[in-house]
Amino acid sequence: MKIHEFQAKETLKKFGVPVQDGIAIKSMLEFDDAMAKLQQRGINQFVVKSQIHAGGRGKGIIYDVRNRDVVVLEGGVKFTTSPEKAAEYAEKILGNVLVTHQSGPEGKIVKTLFITEGLDYKKELYLGILLDRAVSKNVIMVSTEGGVEIEKVAEETPEKIIKEWIEPGVGLQAYQARKLAFALGLEGNAFKSFIPFIKALYKAYESTDASMLEINPLVITNDDKVVALDAKMNFDDNALYRHPDIMEYRDLDEEDPLEIEASKFNLNYIKLDGNVGCMVNGAGLAMGTMDIIKLAGGEPANFLDVGGGANKETVANGFKIILSDPNVKAILINIFGGIVRCDRVAQGVIDAATEMHVHVPIVVRLEGTNAEEAAELLDKSDLHFEVAKSLQDAAQKVTAVLRVN
Repeated sequence: MKIHEFQAKETLKKFGVPVQDGIAIKSMLEFDDAMAKLQQRGINQFVVKSQIHAGGRGKGIIYDVRNRDVVVLEGGVKFTTSPEKAAEYAEKILGNVLVTHQSGPEGKIVKTLFITEGLDYKKELYLGILLDRAVSKNVIMVSTEGGVEIEKVAEETPEKIIKEWIEPGVGLQAYQARKLAFALGLEGNAFKSFIPFIKALYKAYESTDASMLEINPLVITNDDKVVALDAKMNFDDNALYRHPDIMEYRDLDEEDPLEIEASKFNLNYIKLDGNVGCMVNGAGLAMGTMDIIKLAGGEPANFLDVGGGANKETVANGFKIILSDPNVKAILINIFGGIVRCDRVAQGVIDAATEMHVHVPIVVRLEGTNAEEAAELLDKSDLHFEVAKSLQDAAQKVTAVLRVN
């Protein structure tokens, strides 16, 4: 699950991580009150920050929500020392569409603004924490190249990214914190400020079951304090039951409507841009199915894992989600019958397709327990399924059906 910057900073603040002071608003009716509170705190420099689940906000373009061809403002993050100018920026950003290199060309409507203090600083750095699945350890990455996309740094100057792996049963050690500080070239008070900062940050990452925590930029202020100028946090969905406070941060406006609907049925669904709907049991098999569709010349329209116990109900819900995507022109069902019997899945597919009046071609590949009985059921049905004998055969059949249709 992703959250907004202002929510990430609220979370980090609970763990003693120094962040920008700021107030989130959802309406211009809240703007004056937010500005008054910030000014009462002695703040006289302001940053108006759009809040969407995409990076590159500062370099994005604000378009009019009614006419996407009209550019309202360049940049979704604006600095000013004038309350009047801050109001002007807020008026132009809030409610309009922000397009960044990560949002896609359709962009996202900005429904929340984060009005923060503007800080004077002398250095921008990068810091990220995530799980390195290759070694089953958390890794802390730092770089002196803050304020730019870390992917660009990794591609052009990978030697500028320093990594420190954390032993799971030991945690972040003091010598590792010092090693990271040295790698960033910190000294004096900045060095002293960084040590408690990274310790608090890592504690926040572990305690919240985060899957990714990125501070870009991490800044060194003119008085040598370390502050998170930006903050991005993602969380492990499987651990959210332990964090009801974080679960409350979920913003359904930022999620795909089909993905929200799928979550109601406990289906693991991710929408893609292709035209072949995929219904598979098992995440690994689902990814393999998408790959082989691509190899056969097709384009998967989704990732959909219906789980190990595929039955009439899960298949029907799967059909409902897949067919809600108007781009889907054919469906490939790929089920491995380990826990579940293939003949029961086949009957479930027949019943669900009949009740839902599915009118796009369906290719079915069932392998495992009672696969032969399943193929016989499908062949004898009145729905004219294309029955595949292998995964490669299934991919070829579904792409052939697309060419015919």
